[in-house]
Parts: sequence; structure tokens; C-alpha cells
Amino acid sequence: MTGASTGSILLWVVFPYVTFAVFVVGSVWRYRYDKFGWTTRSSELYEKKLLRLGSPLFHFGLLFVILGHLMGLVIPKTWTEAVGISEGAYHFVATYMGALAALVLVAGLLILIYRRRTTGPVFLATTRMDKVMYVFLAASIVLGTWATVQTQLLAANHGYDYRETISPWFRSLWYLQPQPELMAGVPAAFQLHIVAANLLFILWPFTRLVHAFSAPVPYMFRPYIVYRSRDAAVASREPRPGWDPSEGPRAKR
Repeated sequence: MTGASTGSILLWVVFPYVTFAVFVVGSVWRYRYDKFGWTTRSSELYEKKLLRLGSPLFHFGLLFVILGHLMGLVIPKTWTEAVGISEGAYHFVATYMGALAALVLVAGLLILIYRRRTTGPVFLATTRMDKVMYVFLAASIVLGTWATVQTQLLAANHGYDYRETISPWFRSLWYLQPQPELMAGVPAAFQLHIVAANLLFILWPFTRLVHAFSAPVPYMFRPYIVYRSRDAAVASREPRPGWDPSEGPRAKR
């Protein structure tokens, strides 16, 4: 951390580690002591038309955005160059495909927010924490989209190369050898996006976002549900000797 100021250390070293600690400890606490609250609190019963449009847009857009972040932050630039991926090819995928995924994500988010605000029962089921979560979620997504447009799409020469600064800084945190000085010259759009993302992850364990870590794996291995009919005409098997099928209450003759 040579040459880094106190403010830089607090913002790009202490803050990320505090975020990670709250995220992990908060998620474990939530799972242990609030299992019944570990849910999306689905509102599909109240409104389906907008949900069927907004939810797939949001989730598929988010999936591709996350994959883009993993590719850009986790995979070193030298690795992509070693396998023959040129800077131009990487820029096209990361910028144009990433921008498309971001637009799909923003569109889905706007539809979901509109649905939640304009559908009475859905709005009534919205808690204060839901509202706070939506603010920080929207801020992180919008700032990330703005950073991509401003520093990549509208910039010349492949735009700002975050793989020389942000990506090594991110990996250095996981190596436990943080390098906050790498963030000194990063455009403000990226810095604001990172700060907003950290705040979102701090809130994550205490919101409905925890459902992202729930996968219905046991559902695939559950036993079949056996339905038995009271109608002898559609019985699933022949009546056993000595047993008469149930025909329901009979009217008195």
C-alpha cells in the first residue's frame, strides 16, 4: 500500500473488507435465525402480466452482467491475450454485449419497479427495507451502465482499460495484498459504481435478495406425489379382495 493516502486506504481497502464481512456474517445469521424469511415474498398472486415481462428481462440481464463482471475482474488480461483474444475482440464483447445486457437489465428493473408502485396489493406488500433495497440496487445498476457508456461506448481507442487498474485492485483484495493506489486514476463513474455496489452488498443479507442463494435442488429428488381418487371408475388399481372402494356418503333411501 505504498503511496496510498489514508482516505484511499479506507475507501479501497477497509470498506471492501467490511462489506465482505457483513455480507458473509449477515447471510449466515439470516439463514440460521430467519429461515422462514429467506424468501422473495412472491407477489405473483397479485399481478402476473408485468411480472412475466419484467422478471425474465431482469434476471437474464443480471446473469449476463454478472458473467461479464467475472470475466473482466477475475480473469487477468494476460490470460485472454495468451489464448489469442485480441484487445479489439475483448472490447467488442465486454462493451457492446455488456451494454446490451445492461440495457435489458435496466428495462427489466424499470418494469418491476413500475409494477410494484402501480399495482395496489404489490405496493402494500412492499416493506421499507424493500424500498431501500430498490434504491441501492437501481443506483448500482444505473451507475454501472453509465460507466460503460461514458468510458467505453463514447470513448475512443477501446475506451478506458479497467483491466489495468480495477481488475488488479479487485484481485489484490483476495490475495490479501491490497493495492489501493491502483484506484487513484480510475474514472469517477467506475468509483461511484463500486461504492454503490459495496453498499448494496452490505444490505444484501437483510433483504429479499438472499433468495439468490436458494436453489430448489431437493425438489428434483423429491418422491412422487401419489393422488388417489374416490371414484371407483378411475381407480389407480383394482380393489383388494374384501375391501370396497370408497364411494362417499350415500343418500338415504
